[in-house]
Amino acid sequence: MRINRVLTAMLAVPLLGLGFATAPLAAHADPDPDLKITSITLNKTAVAVSGLNTVPVTVTVTGSYAPEPTTTLNVVLERTGGTGMDPSLLSTNLVRNQAAGTWSGSVLVPSTANGTFKVTGAQTGPFFPGSGSMTTPTPYSGPTLTVTGTHQPRITASVTPKVVPRNKPYTIKWAVTDAQTGKPYGTRVRVALENDNLCVEYMGPGHTDLTDVNGVVTKSYPGSLGDYLNCLLLPGNPNTTGWLSFFVSRPVSKPTVTAVPSRTSAPVGAIVPVNGAVHTVAAGCKVYLQRLYGATQWRTVSTGQVRSSGRYTVNAQPAYKGSIPYRSYVPPCNSIAAFSKAFSIRGT
Repeated sequence: MRINRVLTAMLAVPLLGLGFATAPLAAHADPDPDLKITSITLNKTAVAVSGLNTVPVTVTVTGSYAPEPTTTLNVVLERTGGTGMDPSLLSTNLVRNQAAGTWSGSVLVPSTANGTFKVTGAQTGPFFPGSGSMTTPTPYSGPTLTVTGTHQPRITASVTPKVVPRNKPYTIKWAVTDAQTGKPYGTRVRVALENDNLCVEYMGPGHTDLTDVNGVVTKSYPGSLGDYLNCLLLPGNPNTTGWLSFFVSRPVSKPTVTAVPSRTSAPVGAIVPVNGAVHTVAAGCKVYLQRLYGATQWRTVSTGQVRSSGRYTVNAQPAYKGSIPYRSYVPPCNSIAAFSKAFSIRGT
């Protein structure tokens, strides 16, 4: 659905003060060719909204929809400026007045809008993103609405444990506070605590939880959800007005690195391939062959990368006669850094 947001990529560090993320737009059908829009108007050009409140702006659409004359519409407004977390606004289900040839209803504007929005189109309703039936809005270049949002909600989260082992349960302590004062709103806040696709496919204001008066709610999650998106949504009508989403942190394993020279002795200056394997590291990650200088200084003398098989090859080149210590080093890639056991090649 065009208005849905959340994933981004998703944030992977579940600490207090996480930023907000927007989602890629969900798949939807083409604009409905039977919807004909003549005009879209708003009864206000500017509103001021504070805290968890919303301010209604009346929207009227003139036009026709022949297949189902009484169907509802939803008008879309897209952000053109400002810093609020809500990138778009959606009207409530606009009711058809067949005699007048119009649809009318409200856009319930939240403080998280805070900026300028322009009407960009309308779509046949009712709004239900999880149904898979939503169409792309029929384009219409309409009026602009300026929103001054103050005391906007700030959503934070902390996970216990901070690094969640595989298949182990975890808890998330969510908090909704006033971003302007840093304090709770002093009332219980209605939120939706969801996972996976429900972070994108908003089920409506009926699927909610309540915080305490400090804006805090703690939820326990089974280990089976540890690899899925976690989110807190601020319910609105018909869509969410704010959210926070992330994946919990997982333990990072230390790779096992092996290194075996193709020869244990070679003439000075000769190239000696060193073959090895790296486990738990993705293909394309770098591998460095290091040589010991003096008693403690390891310096890189050759570079390779992990192949799809997990194996790699780097080249040693004895610089003098005698036993020369080497090792392979894998820097952090998709895991933590690791070294092979040291080995020696004798220069002759």
